[in-house]
This record gives sequence, C-alpha cells and structure tokens, in this order.
Amino acid sequence: MNTVTLDGISLSLAGPVELNLNWVGQEELLLQLLAAWMVIDERDLPFNPRLIGKPGVGKTTLAYAAAKRLDRPVYLFQATMDTRPEDLIVTPVIGPDAKIQYAASSLVSAMLTGGVLILDEGNRMSEKAWASLAPLLDDRRYVESIVTGLRIPAHRDFRIVVTMNEDSSTFDIPEYIHSRLQPQIYIDFPEADEELIILKENLPFADSAILKYVVEFLQRSHAADELYSVRDGINIARYALKMSAAGGVPPRELLRLSVQRILGNEALSYLV
Repeated sequence: MNTVTLDGISLSLAGPVELNLNWVGQEELLLQLLAAWMVIDERDLPFNPRLIGKPGVGKTTLAYAAAKRLDRPVYLFQATMDTRPEDLIVTPVIGPDAKIQYAASSLVSAMLTGGVLILDEGNRMSEKAWASLAPLLDDRRYVESIVTGLRIPAHRDFRIVVTMNEDSSTFDIPEYIHSRLQPQIYIDFPEADEELIILKENLPFADSAILKYVVEFLQRSHAADELYSVRDGINIARYALKMSAAGGVPPRELLRLSVQRILGNEALSYLV
C-alpha cells in the first residue's frame, strides 16, 4: 500500500479503480467534460463539473472515459446519506500493531497523486459533508482533516467530477456548493442508433435482431417519460440470452418474460 507523509503524519493511500466501462457515442458530452477540466494558463484553474441525468444514462461511464482520455488514475467515491466529513478526507484505523494509522479517502488519494475523483451520486450527501469540501472546490484547492489536523493541498493535476441523479436528491445541495460545481452537463437518454451501438458494445455475442427489439422497447419507454435506461435494456437482453442457453428456447420468445423479471409487469405495455 502506498503511503504519503505530510507534516510528520503518514497517510495510507487508496488505490485507483480499473473499470470495464466504455463510453459509446455522444462525443460532444465527452468534449464538454474535458473542456471543463482544461487549464489554459498557469493562472487558470479547472472547473469542478457536475453530470446530471436519470439513473442509468451513463454519467459514471462518461466521467471514467474522460479521466482515461487524460491518462490519469481514476478514483471513485460513492456518496450516501451517511457520508461524514471524515469519510471524505482521512479516517483513523487500527493497524496490525494495534496502533492508530490514518487512511486517506479515495478523494484525498486522488488529490495527492494528481488523479481524477468521481464523486458518485453527490446529491445524496448532507450539507455537513459538502461543507468539508468547500475549500477544495474554489481557488484554495485544499481540504482540512479534523482527525489529523492536516491541511491537505490538491496536486495541480487533480480533477473532480460529481454525478447527480436528477430524480434522487435526498438533500438539497446548498447554493454555495452549487456555485462551485460548474458547469452542469446534462446527459439524456441516447437516440435509437446510439442505444443500439451501446447494446452491441456490451453484448457483442447477441443477435442484432434481439438488440433492435430491445432498442424499440426502450425508445417507447423514453417517449412515455419512463426511467428505463440502456442499462435496463442490456440486462433484459442478457437475461433472455441466459434463459435461452439454459432451456433451449429461442431468446426472442423469452424477451417478454425477461422484461417482466427485470422491470415488472408495468413495463410490458412498451413491448411490440
């Protein structure tokens, strides 16, 4: 495990993540995110963008793809209602020698290594948790650890992006944080051709007729303002294929059952 020493205090760093995620289509959104992270002068600072959209539209995938485009290590922090300031920064742990050690969060690890931090579902965090990040999100670019008494500066190459589900806010984000999380990049459901490409990317072993049928189902549900996402479509096709392999029934005949098992009876009305 990598460690960093600041003012005589040793911090154990979290490791970056390697995810099997590929961003397909909507190149303009990728460029918007990369532009937000750009620094065009030594006196310039990167933005702290937020990605907003319905669950399953690919916010985390977009953030990960942009970070990999920069060839930076990627760190992920999953926000919850219970996230505390110390969870975001430094946590004391008992080491194997029964002494207290300090574990840097994925956020602080990204700050110290010049990586990219994806703060997932940030609108689930309380204001108290957000307040601890206020100095990081403006031109100060540091966090303060109450546990260690350290002021931890961010590496110049550090970048952060926050994802937010537009239908799942548990807490209202305070205005002073909103003003620090700019620009706002909205991700909508893909068009039919893009959705088909995404399905083929994730299920290259599936017959194209099955995938087109699933895309038609998704497009009908989008038109009705349902929250069914391409992630749901992937799961529907995958489950039908698995049931077909297990029972010998053609997968097309199992799509209705798969939709019912994945999304429930109310989704059946969007089938052909």
